[in-house]
Amino acid sequence: MAFETAVLSGRIVRLEPLTAAHVDGLLAAAAASPGAFPWIIGMDTPERQRAWIENGIAEGARGVSVPFATIFQKTGEVIGTSRFSMLSPENKRAEIGWTWLGRPWQRTGANREAKLLMLRQAFEIWKLLRVEFKTDSLNVQSRTALAALGATEEGIFRNHMLRPDGSNRHSAYFSILPDEFPAIAARIEAALPTGEP
Repeated sequence: MAFETAVLSGRIVRLEPLTAAHVDGLLAAAAASPGAFPWIIGMDTPERQRAWIENGIAEGARGVSVPFATIFQKTGEVIGTSRFSMLSPENKRAEIGWTWLGRPWQRTGANREAKLLMLRQAFEIWKLLRVEFKTDSLNVQSRTALAALGATEEGIFRNHMLRPDGSNRHSAYFSILPDEFPAIAARIEAALPTGEP
């Protein structure tokens, strides 16, 4: 199977395959959100943010990941990014992660709808057997959001990664399986704000 890229459109957001044309918008969204990404390795300075974004573009070009720019439908602004990574076509598996939204667009439904669009691509188009997520075990906000989404927490990978300060990061792993997706999609749709985004 191939992990083809496509524009994924919803009511609140549109996910476009990440290109160099999105870099300035992403940097502006990050600049509007000082201190908003403490859990994302490599997002602590503007220089590292640019390198992080450019790495995502390079991964997409190599087929290592499928990165997206998140566009706010109402204004056309670039407000964040997310990607499919850890692609395993032979096992029909991928991870959704490397996700962030600028602070002004948090709690607008943008992140929930972006996840729904990506999960639809994963299960309805690519016919994956598993979508996984990982987050720092100390990131209570992310773990709570993944559980609220309907993902199943599977356990902790101890000493899984190093944080920028050199400390050990334990990663909490979550997953969603195909038979779980219809109920999860319905839950996400019900939680999205109504009316104009």
